[in-house]
Amino acid sequence: MTDFTLMGIVNVTPDSFSDGGRYFESSAAIAHGLELELEGAAILDIGGESTRPGADPVGAEEELRRVLPVIEGLVAAGCKARISIDTSKSEVAAEALAAGASYVNDVTAFRGDPELADVVASAGADCCLMHMLGDPRTMQENPRYDDVVVDVREFLEERMAFAFGRGIERKRIMLDPGIGFGKTIDHNLELLRRLDELVAIGRPLVIGTSRKSFLGRITGREPDERVAATVATNVIAYERGARVFRVHDVAPVRDALAVTAATVTARWPTPTISTTT
Repeated sequence: MTDFTLMGIVNVTPDSFSDGGRYFESSAAIAHGLELELEGAAILDIGGESTRPGADPVGAEEELRRVLPVIEGLVAAGCKARISIDTSKSEVAAEALAAGASYVNDVTAFRGDPELADVVASAGADCCLMHMLGDPRTMQENPRYDDVVVDVREFLEERMAFAFGRGIERKRIMLDPGIGFGKTIDHNLELLRRLDELVAIGRPLVIGTSRKSFLGRITGREPDERVAATVATNVIAYERGARVFRVHDVAPVRDALAVTAATVTARWPTPTISTTT
């Protein structure tokens, strides 16, 4: 057993920043999800609406048309990983949960559709509340903070209080500082440096740095060449107390975090692959 959780990204979209269109067909998305599960993903995050900077919104009907066949296909295929629906719409979440999802990942933290909190509460689902300035169309237009870590912490605590007020149990909530969502490169790095201040809130932190543009700014690499940079940020985040990692490339992140966890805790799982060296 490991003390970290990997959330594999399955974008059923034509326009996501990294893999838009690659898994837009249901069959491709289902196959990809099953592959990520084999690589070690305990959660599969299924999204039908891009949240990349500048992305236009998608209506609930179209979003459901994209994600429901994937959720149903994963369930039919006997997928053991938990299924997460990446949405900010109560209508989409309700149908996804009925189809087999058990987790709601909302980048608006219930601000986009407050009734989504009621859907989560009534279903007894888990959820992730993320910090974002504005919306995907505007979030990267000169974002400013007095102190990015303090501001993000206050936001997450306020949204937790909102969730409690709607009947969601504390144990059902995870928090995401929203790396890359309304942040400059300096904001992102400051959040990673001081992540322990967010861990202190007392709920598991979901870290989503995978292939993001600030890693490209640092390394000069294109999105699908940012695996090593993604690994580095997740190792740093683990050492600072994060335990849930939302990634495109599950296998290399899993290996890196397994070694990091074994080093930090002086404990390691029984190997599942034999080796002679």
